[in-house]
Amino acid sequence: MKYKRILLKLSGEALMGEQSYGIDINRVQQYAKEIQEIHSMGLEVAIVIGGGNIHRGLSAEQAGMDRVQADYMGMLATVINSMALQDALEKNGMKTRLLTAIKMEQICEPFIRRRAVRHLEKGRVVIFGAGTGNPYFTTDTAASLRAIEINADAVLKGTRVDGIYTADPEKDPNAQKFEQISFTEVYEKGLNVMDMTAFTLCQENNLPIIVFDMNKSGNLKKLAEGEDIGTIVS
Repeated sequence: MKYKRILLKLSGEALMGEQSYGIDINRVQQYAKEIQEIHSMGLEVAIVIGGGNIHRGLSAEQAGMDRVQADYMGMLATVINSMALQDALEKNGMKTRLLTAIKMEQICEPFIRRRAVRHLEKGRVVIFGAGTGNPYFTTDTAASLRAIEINADAVLKGTRVDGIYTADPEKDPNAQKFEQISFTEVYEKGLNVMDMTAFTLCQENNLPIIVFDMNKSGNLKKLAEGEDIGTIVS
């Protein structure tokens, strides 16, 4: 197996499935099965989910809401998504722990780095909720930060497209896919992989990012086994 410990980053929008808002339980269950496959291979799995299917801080700010207030609401949205995924993972027979950057004792543990690492070592799937606990930081940044803190081998960014392209493949039929690309090239070409804070964190800590299509069944397993799925940034 190519990796020992990974951090899987999922977007909140991905959980909507075919809906225009909220959580599609079928999509969550599909993801849980995919995660169960790689977990049963002995891979240590940590997860960060966005909250865009419920609330987007930036959109709320543009509509006139205070940015800090809007961002905290977004963090709570990620916890709702994390709880939905936690439930689906446990229904698939996995032991899980939800750790959040904002204390919510009744439903999860506070994020403590050593505790998170210990859970992973014991074979539990660890979900990190509430972003970094700070406004102005995205869940991409939270994913990069947590991945570095737990010494993950890579960040696997599950999206709707099967990698990084020269342009948006959903809009431009002539967009070319990169199989592999360096951090420097991403900067120079102005490609949108993650926000700059998240991206720079990965670059400075030599943490590879793999962008792949999470909605295609079996992709996650293929990645874990070392197949060249998606685009690797290193």
